[in-house]
Amino acid sequence: MIQSADIREWRNHDVVDPRGHKIGVLEAVYVDTVTDEPAVVTVRTGLPTRQRLVFVPLDEAVVGPDYLKVSHSKGEVRKAPSIGTDDVLLAESEVEIFHHYGMRYEPGVGGERKLARR
Repeated sequence: MIQSADIREWRNHDVVDPRGHKIGVLEAVYVDTVTDEPAVVTVRTGLPTRQRLVFVPLDEAVVGPDYLKVSHSKGEVRKAPSIGTDDVLLAESEVEIFHHYGMRYEPGVGGERKLARR
């Protein structure tokens, strides 16, 4: 399990897919609001004038020297839900991230958000 403090240290490091293809640069970490464990990261992708932040789950992620390897292919990540570099993730949009990656979405008991940026 990757610890929250550990993954935050990897901001601005490369994020690569299982085959080692660079997806982009780690921008932010989102934790599961129930467990407070890192669950999803945003990865900055695109050309310098047209960058966006795509969401990538940390399931089976591996920290290597100067990179974070995620378990999803570059193609799958590029099609994932995204936000602008100055935007925030809306609570209503969380479910799209989970569905894109085939993950089950469960909001909190009182309907609270599943993800919180750290």
